[in-house]
Amino acid sequence: MVDRQKLKELIRELDKMGYKSAADTLESFQYDVMNYMQFPENHWRRIRTTNIMERTNKEIKRRTKVVGAFPSQESVLRLQVSILIDINEEWITGNKYLIMEQ
Repeated sequence: MVDRQKLKELIRELDKMGYKSAADTLESFQYDVMNYMQFPENHWRRIRTTNIMERTNKEIKRRTKVVGAFPSQESVLRLQVSILIDINEEWITGNKYLIMEQ
């Protein structure tokens, strides 16, 4: 695989430049970094990023700011769970982020 070879070259280059810690970290996690390649190629662009998680966290933050103060930890948790349920239902019924049928 071309990307795996590029990653190995990057690790060697970082090591030569004196960034041993960065090179060691990349080497330790090289299989995790390239894990997205186990999925169909048309999914790579979407699953190699954390956009879905960032969007979800942003929505939770936005909706909890509207409420302001919460009477208890349980009330915060209930709101967050209801937001996640809404997002899940939206994904199930309409939005196709990844099309699994080939």
